[in-house]
Amino acid sequence: MIDSFSQHYHQRTKYDPETISSKSQGLDWSQQPSSYKEYKIGTSYDLKPYLQATKQDVESQWWQRLSHFLLCSYGLTARIQTMGDPMYLRAAPSAGGLYPAEIYLVARGNSLLPAGLYNYQAKDHTLIHFWASDVWQNIQVACFNHPALAIAELSLITTAVFYRSAWRYQDRAYRRIFLDTGHLLGNIELAGAINGFRPYFVGGFIDRQIDELLYLNTEEEGVVTVIPIVDLDMHPDLSIPAFPSALPSRINLEYPELPDGQLLKYCHQMTEISQFRQLPANVNAIDPVELGDKYNFPFCLKISTATSPISWQDDVPLAGLEDTILKRRSTRAYTGGALMLEELNAILDFTYHPQHYIEQGLDPNPDYFDLGLIETFIAVSGVNGLEEGCYYYAPKAQELRQIRFKNFRQELHYLCLGQELGRDAGAVIFHTADLNMAVQKYGDRAYRYLHLDAGHLGQRLNLAAIRLDVGVSGIAGFFDDRVNEVLGIPADEAVLYITTLGRPA
Repeated sequence: MIDSFSQHYHQRTKYDPETISSKSQGLDWSQQPSSYKEYKIGTSYDLKPYLQATKQDVESQWWQRLSHFLLCSYGLTARIQTMGDPMYLRAAPSAGGLYPAEIYLVARGNSLLPAGLYNYQAKDHTLIHFWASDVWQNIQVACFNHPALAIAELSLITTAVFYRSAWRYQDRAYRRIFLDTGHLLGNIELAGAINGFRPYFVGGFIDRQIDELLYLNTEEEGVVTVIPIVDLDMHPDLSIPAFPSALPSRINLEYPELPDGQLLKYCHQMTEISQFRQLPANVNAIDPVELGDKYNFPFCLKISTATSPISWQDDVPLAGLEDTILKRRSTRAYTGGALMLEELNAILDFTYHPQHYIEQGLDPNPDYFDLGLIETFIAVSGVNGLEEGCYYYAPKAQELRQIRFKNFRQELHYLCLGQELGRDAGAVIFHTADLNMAVQKYGDRAYRYLHLDAGHLGQRLNLAAIRLDVGVSGIAGFFDDRVNEVLGIPADEAVLYITTLGRPA
């Protein structure tokens, strides 16, 4: 069977113990890219005054909501002094602190925000209005008239500046770029709920049209998602007609032999959409097994994960969630101490069961691209109340199903490229997908959707863990094939992302 290009890319960018040293390169620190984009010309809208503002008039409240929404999505949250320039951390985590994503805002135009294109300047929490013409209709056409764009007055567009990640991670950076953007989408979803906005994630659009609208240099930057933002204060009972978040691209079976260093940009080109494509007519026939039915062997140990929801309410509704988003940090070391089963259950509940949080004001059905393609496995090394081993998590049934009996601490240390986080974690969560099945459904663009959804889930894991004072850190560098071998995960399940949970040191 001939692989599509995204499958070829995935195979070529796997880490393997025998070849990883030949692919690793020393970093040229003189070429380290800036994680900020600058616009020399444009009108600046300073959002900082609205972070502390208490005015109650409608206009001020709207600016306060927008300011908090952008801060909680991708704003700066901490300053770390280094030998050189200080490093600023953001609300969404990023591999290596490289932050490849950019946020653009498109305004339809009203009395508060004139029509045109804006860039969110995270460094000083401002919006730069760099194009003052109305482009809303062009966005609608490029997104095949997604119904949310008929209602919304604002839309975010996230892009990827490829070199920011490729400088360190070479061709494999494409994976990390989409995982990082998935983290950002998780924040956008939750920050929207906190501030009265409903984001709609659009993954199917004509790439080149939006690239041109934003005046992007496509050799350096490309559009990743379009996100219409509906103001729930204006549309409290809104019902948007059903429209798929994900649309398919071509399946590319013919492609040149590319040297290392050229795979990333070519992969982005191969996953682009140039015209509307219906989902396959036999889509139900190639859907994954219904959630909850996989690995349902009568003899395997099954543990219920049903639990009470995490409370995000402090002094005011969802204040605990905003505080958690802003204080979130990736844990650097674990003690090796055990977690409690109740903690793991609560983390899984928030991540996979948003419908349990409707009473707290969160969206019970947030947008993903296709969660049915994502599988979850958990390697347990230290969870009180749970035997050591590898478990399959069945979200629909809310239960863990043990598929291997073993302590994997040393193997996890090895699989995670010698990172002690893997060894000392109490539980390690693996997100996987049948890449062939995904490509048959969505073409090569499936590779984007899988990593965006895995990153989105990873961000919910991050926030739930931080709320419970559990350490958490994502890992996107691992020996791909050895993960499947060691844990007993089927070989056709491509490992997308790893999240470690443990007692912070």
